[in-house]
Amino acid sequence: MQTEEKIALRYAVVAAVQLPSVTDLEFEASLTELRELAKTLGYEVVHTFVQKRSTFDMTGYLGVGKRQEVKEFVNPKENSEESDESDDLPLEPNPHEIEVVLVDHEISPSQARNLEKEVGCEVMDRTMVILEIFHRNARSRAARAQVEIARLGYMAPRLREAAKLAGPQGRQRSGAGGRGGGESHTELDRRKIRDRIAELQQEIVVMDGERKTQRARRQERQGLAAVALVGYTNAGKSTLMRALTGSEVLVANKLFATLDTTVRALYPESVPRILVSDTVGFIKNLPHGLVASFKSTLYEALDASLLLHVIDASDPGFERQLEVTDDVLKEIGADVVPRIRVFNKIDYVGDATAQAECEAALRLRYPDCVVMSAKRLDEVAKLHQMIVKFFQRDLTEAELFLPWSAQQLRGQIYATCQVLEERSGNDGAFFKVLGEANAIEKLRDQLSK
Repeated sequence: MQTEEKIALRYAVVAAVQLPSVTDLEFEASLTELRELAKTLGYEVVHTFVQKRSTFDMTGYLGVGKRQEVKEFVNPKENSEESDESDDLPLEPNPHEIEVVLVDHEISPSQARNLEKEVGCEVMDRTMVILEIFHRNARSRAARAQVEIARLGYMAPRLREAAKLAGPQGRQRSGAGGRGGGESHTELDRRKIRDRIAELQQEIVVMDGERKTQRARRQERQGLAAVALVGYTNAGKSTLMRALTGSEVLVANKLFATLDTTVRALYPESVPRILVSDTVGFIKNLPHGLVASFKSTLYEALDASLLLHVIDASDPGFERQLEVTDDVLKEIGADVVPRIRVFNKIDYVGDATAQAECEAALRLRYPDCVVMSAKRLDEVAKLHQMIVKFFQRDLTEAELFLPWSAQQLRGQIYATCQVLEERSGNDGAFFKVLGEANAIEKLRDQLSK
């Protein structure tokens, strides 16, 4: 059994350059994030190579000495000598077969190609890692289309490098089949990519139109209110979603465990009926192309009347989470939507004393925030009450009289309004209700007939 598990494991190393403008805290947070992304992709990171430089090496991202050090670790049998230029202590012998070097930046095609040739191993930059995770986890038609657009956009500038490696095969080709006289393989491939991206973008426009129409009809029919969970990936949004809705949604300790927006009704249900949606998580240094491609997965945040901004209270760098989420929400135009900051995972902070101190500090800095654990039912119930109260702020309190001869409308009263009190009279029942003004007027019209 142990042998089978060992064979199933895939090993990787991380390589990163720290520029002068990047603090140690920011640098380490980014490395930790990349290691978590690697975990989501199915890799175990066995070593991290770091180097401080004023700029990235234009040839192979890392400096010559650090590239040699990576090569010796990745392929210990080829060269067992230690690099004289290594900034680290001599490494222990590497017992694993390294499949890939993960680079904590987006690097150029030529840098990736040169680094691969020199270290003798596949190289994936940060953008490629995220794209691969998105590709594997996308389930809905819209998410798959968005992923394909992002992947094609990433591939397009890399075709030039592929053409260099292809040699004469990448040169001129005939115009047979209507492909244009003298069009090269590379030009043909780039044109195909442009055409495919245009086709996918048109599909997304159509899907967005269908989605808006369906939502408008649903809200008109049921009078639904909407709240969206937003925040940094792995902040506990899915766990909170499950707690608020009583539904089974995927909960995994992985970044980007799910990309498709999940929508469920708040439970116990209230008046008005409230829908809760869990949007794709944000991440530091998410490429702009991906943000643009995934706008439709964030439309739940745009359409919502209330945002729950979920933050991992146990993360020492939670302020970075706040900044990333705020920036992305601003970019998609959702920064004007009312928001409640929810500091989740307070139970991960430490013992009771540490939790109390952390909560006091958070409330002092963010007076209107919620500090909680999605695993504590009483705290979830309090958040539930806050959400309901927000959506009931514009409701009207009224009294309705239901004659005994019209009892068939009793169910409609309970479905449309929140019944605060019910009492019986000689000719019928009196209901003290809370509901939307137009809904109450419609009920009164029906009751008066």
